[in-house]
Amino acid sequence: MAEEAEDVGGAAGGGGDEAAAQECPKCEVCVPGLPGWMATFSDLVTLLLTFFVLLLSFAKTESAKYEAALGSIRNAFGGNVLQHGEVIQRGKSPDDSPTMLESQEPIKPFPIDFLTMEGILDKHEINRESDETLKMAKQDLNDFSLAENVDVYEMAEGLKVVFKDKIFFKEGSVVPIEINIEVYDRLVKLLNDKKWVIYILGHASRGEVGEKGSDAFELSAKRASAVARNLIKQGVNPEKVTTSFYGDTRPDKVLKANGQERQELNRRVEFMLRKRDIMTRGHKVRAQ
Repeated sequence: MAEEAEDVGGAAGGGGDEAAAQECPKCEVCVPGLPGWMATFSDLVTLLLTFFVLLLSFAKTESAKYEAALGSIRNAFGGNVLQHGEVIQRGKSPDDSPTMLESQEPIKPFPIDFLTMEGILDKHEINRESDETLKMAKQDLNDFSLAENVDVYEMAEGLKVVFKDKIFFKEGSVVPIEINIEVYDRLVKLLNDKKWVIYILGHASRGEVGEKGSDAFELSAKRASAVARNLIKQGVNPEKVTTSFYGDTRPDKVLKANGQERQELNRRVEFMLRKRDIMTRGHKVRAQ
């Protein structure tokens, strides 16, 4: 009887295992590698990242605007903050060159109306040069081997590049007696290949009288005009050339041993380059 019970129990247990095996579904065979949807998702994320990087490359990031916006937010909540880090302080060194000093000035917030579209149009910054423009200007000067022949100045109205080399003239004449031909040729190539405008500044010595009795102002104007015509003859676009004349009102301050001015240095024409013409019409705003 015991053996029959064991046989019955074994048969019953075997039947339970078979039922459990039938109820449990078989697992799907795992395919090696990532699922297909993940590849599509990865492509989408990569394209989005590329798109935003492209937008960032087109944008001009000016830290001054971010600092001003930060100051506006702090001012709205009743607080203020000093600028962090070093800033450029002009005129703080013996040679009057910019010097990096720790800032002690608070961040000035933008007015609220500047943050609106109308405020942006009314306060359009037409005379602000960015760091990118300065870098591009230096690159152009290096490409044409003119970096050692100029002095570059940052001004409120933009960049100013002044040539160290000048053209000197005979007394009372528009015939040059001293000119650096190599530098002059590189200047012509720069004006022909790049977007620069040149200012030709004519000068005369004190009391200098030109041919046919022309005074110092007329003589300095003729000298600037003669150089301008030569540049245009060599292919420079006339729209890139502006002449100015000062007569004998702006003498060179180089003195002789006896303390008198060297008048031969005042009979000169100087060159100044800019990335944008100050006579170009900017954004028109209301006068009141």
